[in-house]
Amino acid sequence: MPGDLTASFFALTPNRVLDAVEVGGLRSTGRCLPLRAFENRVYEVELEDERRLVVKFHRPGRWSREAILDEHAFLRDLAEAELPVVAPLDLGKGSTLGEIDGIFYTTFPKIRGRMTDELDADGRRRIGRTIGRVHAVGAARPAPHRPRMSVERYVHEPLEVLMAGDFIPGSLAPRYRDVAMRIADAIAKPLAAAPAQRIHGDLHRSNVLWTSDGPVLVDFDDFITGPPAQDLWLLAPGNTEEARRARWEIVEGYEIFRELDRSTLELCEPMRALRIIYMSAWIARRWDDPSFPVAFPTFRDHRYWMHEYEALIAIAEALGP
Repeated sequence: MPGDLTASFFALTPNRVLDAVEVGGLRSTGRCLPLRAFENRVYEVELEDERRLVVKFHRPGRWSREAILDEHAFLRDLAEAELPVVAPLDLGKGSTLGEIDGIFYTTFPKIRGRMTDELDADGRRRIGRTIGRVHAVGAARPAPHRPRMSVERYVHEPLEVLMAGDFIPGSLAPRYRDVAMRIADAIAKPLAAAPAQRIHGDLHRSNVLWTSDGPVLVDFDDFITGPPAQDLWLLAPGNTEEARRARWEIVEGYEIFRELDRSTLELCEPMRALRIIYMSAWIARRWDDPSFPVAFPTFRDHRYWMHEYEALIAIAEALGP
């Protein structure tokens, strides 16, 4: 991203956050609390009417205005269908997307909920029902400015970043590249052939808040066009018997509202490999952000990369020759 926007993004102050919130006529109490976030800058702001907002400042250069508005359109569609998501608020000028100092920002109402590390069978079926309804809405229209899940985006481009930056230590680098390409070659055609639509894209457990009314899906920042199975495996990752059983319980709930092409569940493990590669490259891309070396202190450690490599090897071997 351009240097001046980088500086503005890293130097966001509470005063600039409050200026952004109040530009449409809202009035804050002056209380502004930074929230834990890596990709974007996120703050909780208290209003004079006792409401609390979550304000997200989008990292410059990550998404275009049109891509962010695709996210807002998806959330609006879901909210209109009475699905449990948090839709962006009108900023007071007829738009849900603001801009200050060249940085886009969005405000959301704050909701109270809890994250859970473990779900029982009933909880998995319940979240499956929610995802099925979300995907039924997601299939209704395209997201023209959002990327489609592909090996180019999730393997080839990340490998270029990792290799160019010399992040993988020593002789492990070519072996890591080889197993990544082996997986990419195996999944390229079935991934391209799989039906794709608007999906959350990053539906891990931290992006599901549980309230008294049930699950609420949050943080659609990474939403993409991709196979529906991508939103299922993240809640039950791995190839153990327990993980496979958990995924089937999610599918049982899902299919109450929407049919799933069950053959695409074979993509779950390869898509997990794609995420491993993509997320490592994401950290590498953000290494100049002062918060990343602190948050990922083992990233340049041999043990980190050996763990990632071993996970990729296991997935590649399960795919067969």
